[in-house]
Amino acid sequence: MQFTDYPAQEPFSEIAQSYHDTVMRLGAGVTGAEFTYGDDPYQSLAIYTPASPSGAVLAFAHGGGWTNGYKEWMAFMAPAFTAAGVVFVSIGYRLAPRHLFPAGFDDTIRAIAWLHGNIAAHGGDPAQLFIGGHSAGGHYTALAAVRSDWTGPLGLPADVVRGCLPLSGVFLFGEGAGLSIRPRFLGDAVNDHAASPINHIDAPPPPFLIACGDGDFPHLMRQADEMTVALEAAGGDVELVELQGRDHFTSSTAGGEPDGPWVPRALDWMARHK
Repeated sequence: MQFTDYPAQEPFSEIAQSYHDTVMRLGAGVTGAEFTYGDDPYQSLAIYTPASPSGAVLAFAHGGGWTNGYKEWMAFMAPAFTAAGVVFVSIGYRLAPRHLFPAGFDDTIRAIAWLHGNIAAHGGDPAQLFIGGHSAGGHYTALAAVRSDWTGPLGLPADVVRGCLPLSGVFLFGEGAGLSIRPRFLGDAVNDHAASPINHIDAPPPPFLIACGDGDFPHLMRQADEMTVALEAAGGDVELVELQGRDHFTSSTAGGEPDGPWVPRALDWMARHK
């Protein structure tokens, strides 16, 4: 899909433009099979199938502050996972301010439902469906992992999420979140609680591998610690990884480095939890 095929999104900030340029350069020439799970062009995903699939699937959602981003951003991650036999999927979702919470979350769970019903045709085992995301994508996938009220209505097994791997994810909004500006995707203040993954942890939650950079945004580093504690208190199997020498954006690019600080850890963790 071309960027011109999408409805216009918010203009990129200078930092967002730099990130866009970087990940598109890293992912140049990496192509996947595109599918839609809704009528909006953002309600689409790309599947990257390994030559010898192991059955494991990692469905990953891009970041972008809930107002920016494309599924094409995450193409650069695919080769590191497909080389290890993992089917890699990049999930797109509708963006704010045109679409407010819970639209992006609803898209995330609909994409998971589509994958559960269709991934076997692409070498994936629906019983080995791991989800994750960077920043805003880490938020949406973490929320999907800890909430249990959506699987039944979508006709899915309660354990459809085999595990969750948020990179620099956001786990709390509202008082105590540490955000300098309240994200516009939240809409009404009542959504602060509803959108916070840390407020929806069932006992026990699915396994989590939480990661952030040691130079990440301070509030996200603190939230990663707090989410780890909350998951453990609920009986969860959780590991916290601090990526040395990485900030919020280079934590994301670590997702495509086969010998970097995150990919080997993620592959090992998935193999132990499949």
